[in-house]
Amino acid sequence: MLRYGWTISALLMTSAMVSAALPTGYTPTVTVSDATRLDWVFAVSNRSPAKAPTDLLSADYDSKKQGYELFLPVRKNVKTPMPAVVFVSAGNDPGGWKAFEPICKELGIVFIGVRGAGNNVKLADRCRIILDCLDDVRRQVPLDPDRTYISGFSGGGRIACAIGFALPELFGGIMPIVAGGELRSEPWLRHRAIDRLSAAMITGESDFNRGEVERWAGPYWIGIGIRTKVWVQPKSGHAMPSPNTITEAVKWLEAGKDRRIALAKQSPASRSAITDVATRDQFATALFAEAKQKIASPVMLHRGLMLAKGVMERWPDTESGKAARTLLEGYEAQKGQPWEVDDVAELRRDLLFKARGLSDYVVNGIPANSPYTKMRPEMAGKAIEWWSALIEDSPNSDVAKEGKKWIGELKPIAGKK
Repeated sequence: MLRYGWTISALLMTSAMVSAALPTGYTPTVTVSDATRLDWVFAVSNRSPAKAPTDLLSADYDSKKQGYELFLPVRKNVKTPMPAVVFVSAGNDPGGWKAFEPICKELGIVFIGVRGAGNNVKLADRCRIILDCLDDVRRQVPLDPDRTYISGFSGGGRIACAIGFALPELFGGIMPIVAGGELRSEPWLRHRAIDRLSAAMITGESDFNRGEVERWAGPYWIGIGIRTKVWVQPKSGHAMPSPNTITEAVKWLEAGKDRRIALAKQSPASRSAITDVATRDQFATALFAEAKQKIASPVMLHRGLMLAKGVMERWPDTESGKAARTLLEGYEAQKGQPWEVDDVAELRRDLLFKARGLSDYVVNGIPANSPYTKMRPEMAGKAIEWWSALIEDSPNSDVAKEGKKWIGELKPIAGKK
């Protein structure tokens, strides 16, 4: 069962706002002033160690050599938290400002266009650069975590998803453009994505990734309960959408803020502080307290145990991590394990929507010009594997009938009889 989460603002006093350091209006390049305080290691691993491993980043990495383009609206009250968009390009030069400019000016949204974090950059370096840039703004401008969105184009969209799903307390939503993204495997992070995040997915009418977005990732996320909407940009391929589409998508993300605010009232650890950053011990303590609160409710028992497991796995050396292990071992030793019903149901639901989405993508969603055409047999084999597990689990169910139908279409693609 032990398989593989602050408001921290409740734990921390918000720092004094420094408003003079960053210029208002549009600035092509701002240099990062100091190393990020955000947990960049967890974005590329399943641990948050007291000290970052020395071999993750390139040997010559220097936070103070990173930079970003910035749009900072003029503010009447410098203490009021502001909405923000963090944008990651596929190349090293930022490429999203022109599409986001109208909505940022209309709603007074801070825009952070990350530089030097293209697809050719080492994964850990790339995540660190993005969080270096975001935290540089957070130190000086109060950003509202319920209205901070991370977006990106193509490979930048995939990284945006990776960071958003790993650190949902920092963001209200994600906006991958002409790309999908991977969910985290940890159950508690999936729960947090379902409860907190909104996902605005944009693809082009002739985009070679349209099937991945429209048929696979989008339906999968919707199926498991993440607030998700897909836009197909007419007469467009693998390209940035129009400012009108971006504006519509951002306003849709904004429409979910009340739900995030309500969640933070019930689960304060779901939302980060405005400018400060919790220590490892503070965050672990806050999440473990939430886990114990959930465990006390029979209907939330499974979620509470999964959250406790997240604390144990992420911070095993902390007092909360050790206490979470003790708590979980106690539940594991019990004869009756009622949480397993919810555990199995969640696994079954996740597998169903993964199998359904991947099957539709493989059979109907990969155009001839797609770079993923050669991967169709392998993906078909994976979909068959998932359907076979569902059929074995419930051989006389409607799901089994659906699975057999899909397997019939997938076998020729997989090269199986």
